[in-house]
Amino acid sequence: MIPKKKKLRLGEILIEQGVLDNESLERALVKQKSEGGLLGEVLLKMGLVKEEDIVIALAQQFNIPYLPVQNCDINAKIIKLVSAELVKKHLFIPIDRINDVLTIIMVDPTNTYAREAIAEALGMRLQVLVGTATEISTAIRKYYKIKDSLLDSDDPTENVSHKSFKNAIDSENSQSDKDVE
Repeated sequence: MIPKKKKLRLGEILIEQGVLDNESLERALVKQKSEGGLLGEVLLKMGLVKEEDIVIALAQQFNIPYLPVQNCDINAKIIKLVSAELVKKHLFIPIDRINDVLTIIMVDPTNTYAREAIAEALGMRLQVLVGTATEISTAIRKYYKIKDSLLDSDDPTENVSHKSFKNAIDSENSQSDKDVE
């Protein structure tokens, strides 16, 4: 039997990617333990990583492709398929459609409820990629020509901690707490 590969934690992935060193991770873990919060949030507040670094690491951890929204050439016909209300509610941007499959970039692709709600509302299957909250909010403003306070946070830690991979990060935190005990 082939042994199951151990799933790397966020900090380990960031070190593996060369974004973070062991000493910085240790300082962040100490701060997290004393002040609470999510590791990604702590790393951002300490200025040790960027929002994109966290999302790329989480994308690797959960095996969901990351695609920067600014690298996409989004056709106006694709934008017209999806209402502004739906993209704001679930924080995603549609980028392509092939037959009945819509490709979207989401802030939290681990949110099964949101994915099912989007697919049902549009009557299409989804191919889901992940992007940063900042990139997706910027794209929503640009393509839907809206300004919304929900999309207006300048605090990247809020984007990561409250919108991006929220459920996945929480479950990893719970597991980390159990590992420490």
